[in-house]
Amino acid sequence: MVPTLEETRFGEPPSGLLLQFLAWVAARPRTYAETMDAWRTSCPRLSVWEDACAQGLVQVEGAANGLAGAGVQLTAAGSGALAGGAQA
Repeated sequence: MVPTLEETRFGEPPSGLLLQFLAWVAARPRTYAETMDAWRTSCPRLSVWEDACAQGLVQVEGAANGLAGAGVQLTAAGSGALAGGAQA
């Protein structure tokens, strides 16, 4: 079996929680503050925000006027991971 792009790049397919996070970001425009309120955690086992950033699945844009109002968007890799996860 040939591994998918996600498996090759990240070692394994995105987790269900990560796919849920990507779908949440994709559903409508989100601010950084809103994203942190909803998804930030101090639990090292639930590092969905950090995982998404480290894997290049999301990006923060428009932080010139402060991070809180900056937008959080899926990258092309994030859109691909979400589409691939929806097909699985």
